[in-house]
Amino acid sequence: MTTNSSRSIAAELSRIPVLVAALGYLVDMYDLFLFSIVRVPSLRSLNLPPEKITQDGIMLLNLQMAGLLIGGIVWGILGDKKGRLSVLFGSILIYSLANIGNGFVNSVAAYAVLRFIAGFGLAGELGAGMTMVTEILPARIRGYGATLVATLGVCGALLAYLVSYLFDWRTSYFIGGGLGLLLMMMRVKVFESGIFLKLKEKGVKRGDILMLFNNKTRLLKYLTSIVIGMPIWFVVGILITFSPEFGKAMNLDQPVDAGKAVLFAFAAQVAGNLVTGTFSQYLQSRKKVILIFILLSFAFVLIYLLVPFRDVTMVYILCACLGFCSGYWTLFITVAAELFGSNLRATVATTVPNFVRGTVIPLTFLFLWMKSYVGTIYGALIVGILTYVIAILALVYLEETFKKDLNYTEDA
Repeated sequence: MTTNSSRSIAAELSRIPVLVAALGYLVDMYDLFLFSIVRVPSLRSLNLPPEKITQDGIMLLNLQMAGLLIGGIVWGILGDKKGRLSVLFGSILIYSLANIGNGFVNSVAAYAVLRFIAGFGLAGELGAGMTMVTEILPARIRGYGATLVATLGVCGALLAYLVSYLFDWRTSYFIGGGLGLLLMMMRVKVFESGIFLKLKEKGVKRGDILMLFNNKTRLLKYLTSIVIGMPIWFVVGILITFSPEFGKAMNLDQPVDAGKAVLFAFAAQVAGNLVTGTFSQYLQSRKKVILIFILLSFAFVLIYLLVPFRDVTMVYILCACLGFCSGYWTLFITVAAELFGSNLRATVATTVPNFVRGTVIPLTFLFLWMKSYVGTIYGALIVGILTYVIAILALVYLEETFKKDLNYTEDA
């Protein structure tokens, strides 16, 4: 790549909407993974007995994911009907206030309500931001824009660990809420997507989620775009979040620190995002890179669950390897935004990643059910094999979107 072309790409990526979308995803990921990091200490401070921490932790996680599912639908429809900017302002306000509220909770019930509200607000951030990025940037550098957004987002998880290390769990929530409100003020200067403004003038049907189900081809594209992201949230929602429980089942020499597991996983995912985004630009293919990283991830899952070791350091190393392989999240989100016309793009780009996050609910239920029969390790192994097989089959039918022109609409 020449110096001039590199400068041109940097200039394109420095546009305010791209940077604001990237910073928004950073705050989004901060809040989303702060709960995974402070789950144990926050529930302990609410005087829960040890046997209730895992059970109530899963309940809180599932309520957060339920909020993401419902919010994904609401914000996605609003993004196509009212505009991408309306979602960027509304979602960040809700999850910032909910984040601050989390710092004041004194009961599991209040914690549960606020995790649901936070999840609802968080649901709009990524999809609306990624929709704007894909519509504003030219096709030749869309991959770089998505990589920037996803990489800064992962840095949000790392920031959550750093803040939780320096402050107690309540202050950590206050800081997250404050960052969100600060970013909301920055968004005053953001402009709406040109593609959306032209779309409004056409008078076509926008944000009708039923259009995803009244056409077999669209429905298949929608379902496959969700399923290919499931392995990422099997890793994050089960293997990383509940790494302390896996450490006990492995009889490690020391307890696993969930915060460190998140730190290693997401530090490596920064590198994974950069590699997958750049590699897909080099190969001019999203599908090939996604397949490579899904297969690598599955290999590390097998090592994590089946190779006998007693050193806790190995868990952190494997968390890093799994995090790196989860770096195809960048491409997965980009594909979701590229698969559909502009009158459904925000709906799809917002619901798909949140539905993938929401798959943690059935995955954790299945994991707990299998755990009662075959134990923690083999319960996770069965769920993992099922998740990866379905994802690979879905990828086979996925459309290649690398060079796709996005200035089109879906017929009703």
